[in-house]
Amino acid sequence: MWYVYIIRSIEFPDQEYIGATEDLKRRLPEHNAGKSAHTAKFKPWKLVWYCAFPDKMKALAFEAYLKSHSGRAFSKKRLC
Repeated sequence: MWYVYIIRSIEFPDQEYIGATEDLKRRLPEHNAGKSAHTAKFKPWKLVWYCAFPDKMKALAFEAYLKSHSGRAFSKKRLC
């Protein structure tokens, strides 16, 4: 399984990050440890939404959609 997820900064609630991973339980602690350059500045993070996909390509396609303008609007209205 692959997961698309949205995390939100605890100290900076306007900051969200959308990602995809095969191991969600490992990935969130990595974000909170500062191992990702994109999220280190706004740690700590909390998981606010995730969805499982049967294969990598479908997950990456949905991640790309959520990072688009219309995908961000969709996630604000429907997911978080």
